[in-house]
Amino acid sequence: MFQNLGLQLYTIRDFMKDPEFADLAFKTVHDLGYTEVQTAGKPAFDNQLFYDLLKKNGLSIVGTHYDTQKVLYDYEHTVALHRMWHTTNIGIGGMPKEPRTDLAALKTFIDDFNRAAEVYAKEGFKLTYHNHSFEFVRIDGFKTVMDLLYENLDPQNTSFVLDTCWVAGGGADVTDWMEKLAGRIDILHLKDLYLKQEDGKNLPWMAEVGYGNLAWDKIMATAEKIGVKHYVVEQDNAFHGTPFNSLKMSADFLAKYRK
Repeated sequence: MFQNLGLQLYTIRDFMKDPEFADLAFKTVHDLGYTEVQTAGKPAFDNQLFYDLLKKNGLSIVGTHYDTQKVLYDYEHTVALHRMWHTTNIGIGGMPKEPRTDLAALKTFIDDFNRAAEVYAKEGFKLTYHNHSFEFVRIDGFKTVMDLLYENLDPQNTSFVLDTCWVAGGGADVTDWMEKLAGRIDILHLKDLYLKQEDGKNLPWMAEVGYGNLAWDKIMATAEKIGVKHYVVEQDNAFHGTPFNSLKMSADFLAKYRK
């Protein structure tokens, strides 16, 4: 059971292009039962105003997905921004393209990630990594990208933002990876998955939480067992009309797991 329901703001990206629309969007999100958010990239307007509008509407920032170059190499800027936003979870949305397919580039990425994480840890922050499905490709013929991240990212200074949909989409077992990463998941992305028929093919597609094929009773029980701190809904697309309709569907389904 958990208390605070979060939202990855990428879900409502089209409604945050100016302060007026963002203000209305944040109010709507809060009215749907969401009280925490994770940012997605640089806001389209002033960073301080962005934070103020979230706070005005009862939404706190529990983590970010921010510019990879800034996060990995511009420590001063990144620390200042996250202090402004009152969050200790610094994150990137995904790794650059080259390390996804090149083993040497992946090792360099991991080294840079750990080096940045060590700097941020001294300032009271943790560096987070969000997975997609490409991490489950066997990059060297034996181990997957996710295996190497698991084995080599510093467990003290980094954490994983595990995405339920993308784990399943990569052909891996969601709760198996949750248990494997016990103590290393502060933020869990709640996103469902189902098969969509298109042109005679069955394609994996994302869905509102509870409206796909993932085993949510098992996922939520595992999340509680391993100490997940923040439960964050994310849906990239495939909305029922608008993102807000889909967010309501997910929130309504998840209500049975909330305190």
